[in-house]
Amino acid sequence: MLSRTADHLFWMSRYTERAENTARMLDVNYQTSLLPQSDAVALVGWQGLLSISELAPVYKAKHGEINVRSVMDFMVKDESNPSSIVSCLNAARENARAVRGTLTTEVWETQNQTWLEVRRMIKAGEFERDPAQFFEWVKFRSHLSRGVTLGTMLMDEALYFMRLGTFLERADNTARLVDVKFHAVQSDFYGAASEKDQEYDFYHWSAILRSVSGFEVYRKVYRDVIRPERVAELLILRPDMPRSLHASLNEVVKNLALVASDHSGETHRRAGKLCAELKYGRIDEILATGLHAYLTQFLDRVNDLGMHISHDFLVPSAA
Repeated sequence: MLSRTADHLFWMSRYTERAENTARMLDVNYQTSLLPQSDAVALVGWQGLLSISELAPVYKAKHGEINVRSVMDFMVKDESNPSSIVSCLNAARENARAVRGTLTTEVWETQNQTWLEVRRMIKAGEFERDPAQFFEWVKFRSHLSRGVTLGTMLMDEALYFMRLGTFLERADNTARLVDVKFHAVQSDFYGAASEKDQEYDFYHWSAILRSVSGFEVYRKVYRDVIRPERVAELLILRPDMPRSLHASLNEVVKNLALVASDHSGETHRRAGKLCAELKYGRIDEILATGLHAYLTQFLDRVNDLGMHISHDFLVPSAA
């Protein structure tokens, strides 16, 4: 496959997944902001979202003080922000258009219709009227895109590069979500908490789990009250949780093997090593050494892995 074609397929899927994950992060912040809390505590969540998305300097240069409406607008419909939902869906559609002949009609029409519909919704003010419903729509369109891709695309390199982009992006975004939300919680994991704190924590962790479609999964796996360390274990180490770091890296390793070339051995080794650490890791060891430090290092390694994939497969070789 031409590296240029692989590049468009890889980034089409990454941008679609990024739009969904941005919607998920905004949704959990929006839901937790509705809980009884001080303005200062609510502000921490929005600051954290901008920081973990590495957009705080850009936001402050444009909007100055942080407030909920400005952050939401910046992350949803600001086309000057390359990570906004509208920008991601536009980039996904443009990458799809560049390789229109490689995609099935259903995949292309799904991408194109998503872009046309989001423009209509933004213009009609549907996002402002019901942010939660808008975020659900973004997630649904991403699910639809993946389903149509798996249901209609030939199982060849084109599909493997699309899957590679999806799961690399998912690993990155899940790590960012876990980091920002655990960082925002003020109560100690194991310390005594008042009844009011415990009630707040329940709704806080419930919102986080729901944002990754993990609330019912948590109940099925642990059959217990929601505990922060178990939420972390579910979203980091469980291989059977679809949006966990471990499950995402399993898919990255599998799809890398399917597109392997003579010069991609080092990339596959790095992905395999990171996946093995998740397979044999223990949540108590991760928490003991520091969750924030662990996730920061994980994000650095995922970024490094992305650069190696780009170098091996996506950058056109010099003639």
